[in-house]
Amino acid sequence: MKLIDEDDKSRNVPEYGVSEISASIKSLIEGEFSRVRVRGEIGRVFTARSGHLYYDIKDEKSVLAAVTFKGQVSGLAIVPEEGLEVTATGKVTSFGSQSKYQLIVDDLKVAGIGALMAMLEKRKETLQKEGFFNEENKKRIPYIPNLIGVITSPQGAVLSDILHRLRDRFPRNVVVWPVTVQGEKCAVEVSKAIRGFNAIPVSKRGYRPDVLIIARGGGSIEDLWGFNEEVVVKEVANSSIPIISAIGHETDTTLIDYAADIRAPTPSAAAEIVVPVRVNLLAELRSLEARLINVIAKVHEVKAERLTYLFRFLNRPEELLASPSDKLQSISLRMPKALNYAIQAKRLNSESIMAGLRSNLLKNVMTIAQNLFDDHFQSIRRLIGSQVKLKRSTFDGIGVRLSNQKLKKNLESAEEKLEALNKKLSFLTNIELQEKSKRLQYKSQLLNNLSYRTTLERGYSVVWIDEKIISSKFNIKKEKDMVIEFKDGKYLL
Repeated sequence: MKLIDEDDKSRNVPEYGVSEISASIKSLIEGEFSRVRVRGEIGRVFTARSGHLYYDIKDEKSVLAAVTFKGQVSGLAIVPEEGLEVTATGKVTSFGSQSKYQLIVDDLKVAGIGALMAMLEKRKETLQKEGFFNEENKKRIPYIPNLIGVITSPQGAVLSDILHRLRDRFPRNVVVWPVTVQGEKCAVEVSKAIRGFNAIPVSKRGYRPDVLIIARGGGSIEDLWGFNEEVVVKEVANSSIPIISAIGHETDTTLIDYAADIRAPTPSAAAEIVVPVRVNLLAELRSLEARLINVIAKVHEVKAERLTYLFRFLNRPEELLASPSDKLQSISLRMPKALNYAIQAKRLNSESIMAGLRSNLLKNVMTIAQNLFDDHFQSIRRLIGSQVKLKRSTFDGIGVRLSNQKLKKNLESAEEKLEALNKKLSFLTNIELQEKSKRLQYKSQLLNNLSYRTTLERGYSVVWIDEKIISSKFNIKKEKDMVIEFKDGKYLL
């Protein structure tokens, strides 16, 4: 074996230094593969501290190292996820210091609808586990919002449809935040719009919307993909302002539909959800007014019937005095007869005793008997007198209590109480009527403020043909007279 290369044949082979051959290979690779598209499955994914994104693209046999530098990451249509089939576009370069080559990716897209759907389902499952779709986090939509925020493209027909439906149902103030509703900028601009509306202080009610509508027309899954991005879904779920999603047609579903407080099948349906029908509301107010009047009339009727019923239980004064008076008269008639009967009985008894005694003893006995009789008679008389006085005093007290004057006072007191109750009822009824009247007046003022004539005061005008409002230029007929109404009158064209 020769230690020194002296072979004549080898002298015709070019000789390179290590760095020189590495540079030549790098130049050859970058020249041959300056712009390529590679399709494969994402392998491991790694984000460096510098912000660069490193990942593998592989198939059944080989693995290609790929990198997206920090400044290019925000421009990717999708964020690489392990297991996702993609199409990567970029250039191939090599690193001579490590004898390696890699693909520098500046455009990354999902390869095929099937892969896109798989990615969507995986993202939906992840966000659902994190609680962004929970029903308990949903917010109520205000019944009649004062200001409606619409996030959509101002060039499309979607905004026109929403405004038209609002004018038909219940005209409201609308503020539009224009965004791109398709492509790479869609997710970023929609997220920024949601944050912008939520950043308006609550104290500025005239500028902060009460509800938001995110809307766009129908399209393919690629067209609607901006509304499936994780950043948009999180902004919708975290919004303090209620959000109605109205993306695509009824059959189109995006991830913000699950995060929104209400999902509308179409943009026009979102306008129908956000406000009631003014005509129906007016009819309901009239119905409530009629019911209130009926209730007040019924209350008066019930109170009148109750007063009539109570009067039936108050007897007349002569009826109250009849029974005690009869009883007093009966006692007064029986008292003299009873007294005479008692005196006669005592006298007969004394005479019988006196007849049986001898004459000598009769005087003494008569004297003693007379004294006893006199004492007994005086005792009976005093007793009867005291009883008569007691009964008379009792009956006098009853008479006083049952006198016409006493009863009149009681009746007058009862009538005063009834009158006070009647006045109190009338007072409360008047208060209730005044309150209902104020509320009705407020509703009437509210409806007047919502009238189109109020809009005319702000400098707008209305076009009429045959006494009908023209809302589209296609409804104008040349052979018909056209009237333009301003705040100070109408002008015939």
